[in-house]
Amino acid sequence: MQHPNTIEKIKELMKIFSDGTRLKIIDLLLDNEYCVQDICYQLNMEQSTISHQLKLLRTRNVVRTRRDGKKIFYRLKDEHVRQIYEMARDHVLEC
Repeated sequence: MQHPNTIEKIKELMKIFSDGTRLKIIDLLLDNEYCVQDICYQLNMEQSTISHQLKLLRTRNVVRTRRDGKKIFYRLKDEHVRQIYEMARDHVLEC
């Protein structure tokens, strides 16, 4: 049996994957890194919406940042995030 704190952290991580906007951001970041403006352009969404979702993704260790001058670039935190997303996608496509 998992430690209750571990279960709680898994629950919070899985919540991240339950929002369409966050999933679109994760999908976009699978193969590249983007600044907020590029994410907004690619997803045709407002900066305030994207910034809010990126903050949640950062808080839950799903994305990481890299600063280049005044711009902050976002990318997936690690291979685990990619695998969770791709496994869920593959499961949906197979069913």
